[in-house]
Amino acid sequence: MKEFMFFIRKQSDSNEALSPVQHEKFLRSCEKYISDLKRDGKLVSAQPIEWTGKIISRDGDVLNEFSFEANDEVIGGYYHIRAASFEEAVKIAKQNPEFKFNSDTRIEVRSIKMKEETTGFVYPLISN
Repeated sequence: MKEFMFFIRKQSDSNEALSPVQHEKFLRSCEKYISDLKRDGKLVSAQPIEWTGKIISRDGDVLNEFSFEANDEVIGGYYHIRAASFEEAVKIAKQNPEFKFNSDTRIEVRSIKMKEETTGFVYPLISN
């Protein structure tokens, strides 16, 4: 099995964008999606991410800190999954309830690099 990250890119916080009833339906749909992935041995982890934070950048030898403003598209959460192929990972991402409840959502699907080819270093895995 290969490992993949889904980055949930959003322009609005579901808690604010949806009515309380719709938000509850959305959360229940996400819970089922996560439970199904766990049952099928596809899920490593999944977490929402707070809408506030800091951006750290380098300017020469100085590290700068900036408040994070959620004005545009932000990463609102992630899924770390296992799939046999990139195509299967994309298929799993397309089933995410975000698309049903949040029209501005985009999901970025990325393969996780398990080994550094040039040095042979194997990145540590999360054990379940």
